[in-house]
Amino acid sequence: MTSAHAEIPQNKQGLAGNTPVEALSGAVNDSFDTTLGSLKDLVGIPGIAWPSFDPNELDRSAEAVAALVKASGMEDVRILRCIKTDGTPGGPAVVARRPAAEGKPTILLYAHHDVQPPGDSSLWNSEPFVAEEREGRLYGRGAADDKAGIMAHLAAYNAVTKVLGDDFGLGVTFFFEGEEEAGSPTFRTFLEEHQELLRADVIVVADSSNWKVGVPALTTSLRGLVDGTFEVRVLDHAVHSGMFGGPVLDAPTLLSRLIATLHDDDGKVAVEGLVARDEVAVDLAEEDYRADASVLEGVKLAGAGTIASRLWTKPALSIIGMDVPSVDVASNTLIPAARAKFSMRLAPGQDPAVAMDALKSHVESNAPFGAKVTFTPGERGNAFSTDTSSAAARVALWALGESWGVQPVEMGIGGSIPFIADLMDVYPDVQILVTGVEDPDSRAHSANESLHIGDFRHAVLAEALMLAKLNAEGLEG
Repeated sequence: MTSAHAEIPQNKQGLAGNTPVEALSGAVNDSFDTTLGSLKDLVGIPGIAWPSFDPNELDRSAEAVAALVKASGMEDVRILRCIKTDGTPGGPAVVARRPAAEGKPTILLYAHHDVQPPGDSSLWNSEPFVAEEREGRLYGRGAADDKAGIMAHLAAYNAVTKVLGDDFGLGVTFFFEGEEEAGSPTFRTFLEEHQELLRADVIVVADSSNWKVGVPALTTSLRGLVDGTFEVRVLDHAVHSGMFGGPVLDAPTLLSRLIATLHDDDGKVAVEGLVARDEVAVDLAEEDYRADASVLEGVKLAGAGTIASRLWTKPALSIIGMDVPSVDVASNTLIPAARAKFSMRLAPGQDPAVAMDALKSHVESNAPFGAKVTFTPGERGNAFSTDTSSAAARVALWALGESWGVQPVEMGIGGSIPFIADLMDVYPDVQILVTGVEDPDSRAHSANESLHIGDFRHAVLAEALMLAKLNAEGLEG
């Protein structure tokens, strides 16, 4: 396994077809300290697209990214945004385009510069917005998700243009979104308003993970998503729990009983009508899953089938928030209403509208003790599946294997990237590849988010190799 600061081996076997592997390895190695330094600078900018955070920092993040894109030699660099449905501005996206030479395809390289809020600072071992290297990893909010994706795109582009010079005719578009962590509220509008500017033959979304440290992966499937809330109400207003408790159960108790119906005794999602499949190309060892997910000793895993199928090709239903009084402010009253927010991941092939209706029907038909249940649907997003026989996918798998020196894994991801459905709708003929720089210990969205520096270097080289091979062979090679 490559150590964090070890250079990429350059004893490759000359040219892989028309791709100068050794020269690209050297170019990536020569500029890697600069690449890492630029990533550290980006981590230092707390660009968060949520309304409760300073929008000036998000603008500063976009400006810093735009400056890096200009430094790469791109001349047409823009900071663009659309207006949200509530009339407020969406997050600033950085877009730059290099036109393709005659007969060459165009590739769009996507990542996002906005980040998640840091959360409870006491859970971090270092300052969230100060990049810090420890034991071969770079820590900081956005170090992995997804500012490393931006730097992987830029560093790969810089290496290819340095090595190939005027022979590089591939069309390249950078699209660095500024509101992904806030749910991409203007993404579809942005695509429609800038459809021609963003048109490409291949789209690379650098916002996923590798199999593990030292083993790359191409993400071949993502689960879909529906979310929303349901409320249980039993009283018009709160009443004294001593004076009235007994004949009627409080709303939090009934909400708990309703939540308990969402899974069977084995932890399998108990909502009827959902797609679930068992077949997966690879599996994940239970001990590895337990370690990666930090499952406490003695906790039984839920569901049935392989671990990978439970993660990638079956639904998963979680309660991610509840509106009930907190313990610190609780009084001796019967609570009249309680509300829960759900997040349900959907297997590839599942229609999100059908899944939402199925969950609504389940919740309403299982109202405990005749309580009034109000179901409010939220966001929905389609699942994604890659055609690994496509020319772009074959090139990507070759490049990953060449850079890491091991066979890449074609893996699913339990998470969702809903905007990919918009890309597929607006550009139905495009080939979409989902790659990433994360690993199971990156802890994206959590405290102590980090990036494995050695794998980051490999990710840069892999993308450089992919760009060079597509430049030489196009999509027919």
